[in-house]
Amino acid sequence: MIPARANRVQLAVVLLLLVVLHFYVRPRLWGPRVAPDFLFIALMLFAMRNGPGASAIAGFAVGLAADSLSPAKFGAGALAHTVVGYLASWARAVFFADNPLINAGFVAVGLWLRDLLVLAASGSGDNSFLTELAVYSPLQAITTGLFALLILVVFREWFSIRLDT
Repeated sequence: MIPARANRVQLAVVLLLLVVLHFYVRPRLWGPRVAPDFLFIALMLFAMRNGPGASAIAGFAVGLAADSLSPAKFGAGALAHTVVGYLASWARAVFFADNPLINAGFVAVGLWLRDLLVLAASGSGDNSFLTELAVYSPLQAITTGLFALLILVVFREWFSIRLDT
């Protein structure tokens, strides 16, 4: 069994890698509407391994970072990421699985929920709301879920279930 301190260091290394991927690889991938959201993967990995309070704070920080890049919807991303971070941490007690596919699906559903909250809080128009929610959000959720699956498979040993927390 790996000590809790080593577990935290491993999580920090993966989260740092995801931040680097978000700012250096994501702009070079597909369009911004379909490219995977590596910061969101980092938030979900953090939320699945920490309590609701810490996850809500992390979600707020990730949301502020996302909002600083799109000032037209400032505040909507912070609200959405905070809610999703809190709910993801709380839901891990219900869906506690070591299956990478379930965790990747959990990330995809969380991203779609985040997009729903951002669109609802930002007051988008009817046509753009439905288009974003029915077309672009599921595409981004799929790509983000696939990259989350890749991260979980590559770092499988680091993200195995630990009952010492």
